[in-house]
Amino acid sequence: MANEDFYIGANDEHGVNPPTAGKRTPVVPGLNRVIYENEFNRAAKNAFIEACMRQDFSVYDVKPELQDISISQRVVRINRQNLTLLVTFAYNAFGTSFNTASGFEVFYSPRNPKATQSRELAEDIYESLKQGTQQNARGVKTLDVGVLSSVNCVSALIEAGFMTNLREALLMLNPLFTTEVGEEACQGVCKYLGVNYIPRDNLANYPLLKNGSRGNFTYLLQFLLNQYGYRLSVDGIFGNATRDAVIDFQKNNSLSADGIVGNNTWKYLLTLPTYPLQRRSFRGSYVRFMQQLLESNGIPVGSIDGIFGANTERAVRTFQQTNGLSVDGIVGANTWAKLATT
Repeated sequence: MANEDFYIGANDEHGVNPPTAGKRTPVVPGLNRVIYENEFNRAAKNAFIEACMRQDFSVYDVKPELQDISISQRVVRINRQNLTLLVTFAYNAFGTSFNTASGFEVFYSPRNPKATQSRELAEDIYESLKQGTQQNARGVKTLDVGVLSSVNCVSALIEAGFMTNLREALLMLNPLFTTEVGEEACQGVCKYLGVNYIPRDNLANYPLLKNGSRGNFTYLLQFLLNQYGYRLSVDGIFGNATRDAVIDFQKNNSLSADGIVGNNTWKYLLTLPTYPLQRRSFRGSYVRFMQQLLESNGIPVGSIDGIFGANTERAVRTFQQTNGLSVDGIVGANTWAKLATT
């Protein structure tokens, strides 16, 4: 069976625009705001979709909307697709104030028509998370919710942490953590399906793409570009619109703007190490990545816009001072080493 014959559903709980009532952290010190659950759920789902596309799986995004969609509506959508399996991303809570409850859990429903396979999928995802994340591993458990019990496919749900634990609340904003959860969920899916997992961080796995290219990596390219604000049709065909978006992305990142996606463009799309030096007036994907990491350390940057301006420099200096680094507002190797952790 070819990988593209596996049809994988990806679902994120709740909404962020408008945010689902009650699904949020307490006010986070430093940031002076709440973090909504879907800020994590959506980012982890997108990381999972990215990973699945890299495996050449066919992927169905159950809830592409920013707003919440009822479980019953999502179940109808899922059951129309004849999916191989479904993975749902969520975040837990205990009480309404910060406390010590922590860790991740993976759920399945014994009422699912494929309950045995659902348990096996949940166990495979759990083991992948357990081997990768530093979170407390709380076990594989049962839960009776529609996206587990009322769907006609194998189904598992990840609660990746507790919104009411301050450390885990900040992890919700950390792009390294959301990517890790999405990748490890995909590793579990690959184990369940009996296929080899293609890792994210090896540029040798990414082909050169140009106008006329087709296939799963073109799907992936278009999906990644859309995460940076482009509005491409994710159709797996590298046409003029995709080329124009690539050129614009390359210009914004001070890359050779030739419309060809080689190692450098892939590296900047994925923000892979080694991380380049960043300073005032720089812009691009690594600046946005750095801004997200600063916020995940409880240091506000204003807008996460990929522009290294005064607010971002102030945040860098605060981070450097807090971590005993040279306070120069420049993000070099030492600052990256402290910043790019989970």
